[in-house]
Amino acid sequence: MHILHVVGARPNFMKAAPVYSALAARNVRQTLVHSGQHYDFNMSDVFFEQLGLPAPDINLQVGSGSHAQQTAQIISRFEAVVLEQKPDLVVVYGDVNSTVAAALVCAKLLVPVAHVEAGLRSFDRTMPEEINRLMTDQVSSWLFTPSPDGNENLKQEGVAPDKIHLVGNVMIDTLVRMLPQTAARIPSDLPARFALVTLHRPSNVDDIPWLSSMLQELSKISAELPVWFPVHPRTRERLQNAGLNGHAQALRLMDPLPYLDFLALQTRATAVITDSGGIQEETTYLGISCLTVRENTERPITATMGTNTLVGRRIERVRDEVQNILRGDTKKGSIPPLWDGHAAERIADILAGT
Repeated sequence: MHILHVVGARPNFMKAAPVYSALAARNVRQTLVHSGQHYDFNMSDVFFEQLGLPAPDINLQVGSGSHAQQTAQIISRFEAVVLEQKPDLVVVYGDVNSTVAAALVCAKLLVPVAHVEAGLRSFDRTMPEEINRLMTDQVSSWLFTPSPDGNENLKQEGVAPDKIHLVGNVMIDTLVRMLPQTAARIPSDLPARFALVTLHRPSNVDDIPWLSSMLQELSKISAELPVWFPVHPRTRERLQNAGLNGHAQALRLMDPLPYLDFLALQTRATAVITDSGGIQEETTYLGISCLTVRENTERPITATMGTNTLVGRRIERVRDEVQNILRGDTKKGSIPPLWDGHAAERIADILAGT
């Protein structure tokens, strides 16, 4: 059997690493294709190094661009790869443009697709990622879900039950494996209590008035709770172009961090303020208070079972929730079923047995 993996952005790397390793342990032939969707060293190459993924066999080098441009380039370049490599099946991850582009190519070429992290829904079709999720799941033959809500969503959409497999969360597989290595990554000047912030979604960072207000609020929060803010390239560009760097002088701004370095901060944070999907899951496993500045989430289990609070884009709600955390009024959560570090092994058992 020949399995081809497609990755394109840093969350994909964290999901693919344990699956690749589990299949390698079963002596499955594998090819790793990197679309090049993330091309910054700290957003891409260093992740391969830290996660133990081999260097990609093929890099499509698509770079940045609009959703349409990026997706079209991946489709065009990936088709030739599939025709040359002739894989028995292709594994795609998450909900980025690389995921849906690869799935569409395979559907046209009648190559079976396995979708890792299937079934997640925000029910907000203004999100490009939601469209990617919906389309990928409709053309996939194996749908590996991280939580029971994923199974229910897929059944509601008419996906055949025998295609759906509840396996757990592969992101947690990587976290469990890498967690012991974080002790050596703690910055010497890390405060005993601090807030960790990530913002990257266009709906947030492209809204300059909102971004300005958020930065001002974070500056106020930093008077009581130091704010450490690894800045996504998109966000940094918005800050510079809008002249907002002055609004962030009270914050500890830094470049995007490699996985281990970010995980070291995350495990020790008093609170995490984010619009990321994966961080909602990681904080739930770690038991860290997470405030998600989005109106919806495709990972509702992190709010119903975990430590995630969906605060929307209301700045005053962020302020109130941070005050609650500082008073010790934190949300008590639990770890969802099958988030045990063995999801990839369950996936490999299914795929290797086909």
